[in-house]
Amino acid sequence: NLGGWPTTAFLTADGALITGGTFVPLDRMPAVLAGVAAAAERADLHAALPADVTAGRPERDAATGAGLRDEELVQSIFSTFDDEHGGFGTEPKFPHTAPLHLAMALFRDGGDPRWRHIVERTLDGMAEGGLWDARAGGFYRYATTRDWRLPHEEKLLETNAALLRACAEAALVFGRPSDVAQCRKTAAFITTDLRAASGGYYGSDAEAVLYADGNASAAGALLGAATVLDDSAIAQEALASFERVILLCYKPGTGVAHYFDGAAHVRGLLADQVAVIGALLDAFDVSDLEPYRMMAEELGHILVRDLWDSQDGGFYDRAAGPDDVGLLKARRKPFVGNADAAAALARLSRLEPRKGFPDPAAFRPHAEGALAEAAQQLDGQGPLAAHYALARRLLIDSLSA
Repeated sequence: NLGGWPTTAFLTADGALITGGTFVPLDRMPAVLAGVAAAAERADLHAALPADVTAGRPERDAATGAGLRDEELVQSIFSTFDDEHGGFGTEPKFPHTAPLHLAMALFRDGGDPRWRHIVERTLDGMAEGGLWDARAGGFYRYATTRDWRLPHEEKLLETNAALLRACAEAALVFGRPSDVAQCRKTAAFITTDLRAASGGYYGSDAEAVLYADGNASAAGALLGAATVLDDSAIAQEALASFERVILLCYKPGTGVAHYFDGAAHVRGLLADQVAVIGALLDAFDVSDLEPYRMMAEELGHILVRDLWDSQDGGFYDRAAGPDDVGLLKARRKPFVGNADAAAALARLSRLEPRKGFPDPAAFRPHAEGALAEAAQQLDGQGPLAAHYALARRLLIDSLSA
């Protein structure tokens, strides 16, 4: 993950990473390839690339990003906001939701109407511009034009869950009927069109695979939607489906596998453990059922045991394996992954201690370390830096909890 998904990576002949970034449109790819080739010949592997392609490169610089003041950080996150059509950047346009959650947090702080405008313009632009399928329901993955038209015709669970959570929070914060209506429609799409017959939600409308991280995101979003819609049936459906996927993907002592398609596959990924911890805590918040809390804490301990860099701090993207070869031996510390891990561990650290169990406050140093790792990579993250800002707010709030 070099600054976000999808990733465009440029490799040497032996598989070493030169550089990379997010999506590169077809019409730009020849020029980008020419720049990579020319720079490689000069042994200057980043100089010829445009800024949006090099922004996600993995090198760490202790001085980069970590010194940003709050106002500079906020400016960097929202600098590419499209005031005409909503969203961030030009084209192709992806539905980034972390900046929307940050904008709503900033609105709660002081009531500045510009934050409300950013959220409402973006949600309206996506719903009305073509990212939402008005005929069959569901949000598409991204739009190829700045005004959200000509979408990529695949509807991902991950995308719909993220936008459902954003709509649900917007409905609570601003009280607009349109956000409540969109919340209802998106929840219906997830729980019908993407639902597996026995429970759980497929990764997209084009594949019958159950992904742990996507189902965790969907569970949390549906629980939020149930509150907005005052619909306990949605909450029951969310918890039942989430529990089924956990049963299929979870293995005691090793955490959750990435996906299930008849068998569980690929264990030890940072994104899966973090997403499931978040959903378990969401489930605990609404139900007060102890098993959700216990599993969340267990996954937190697995996260620290298997993915924490005990020497330099921060979380690796995956656990090391005995069969790792080539580039798989080089684990990386993803920006968003560390920011989201910091947020999940900050939430864990706020749990009330229980007699006979480790104090959840012990998760806090690892949350701080993950946030420090993300701070080293802040420069050039653009809207994705909202993940860092949100995690930092959670950590600050946990101090006063």
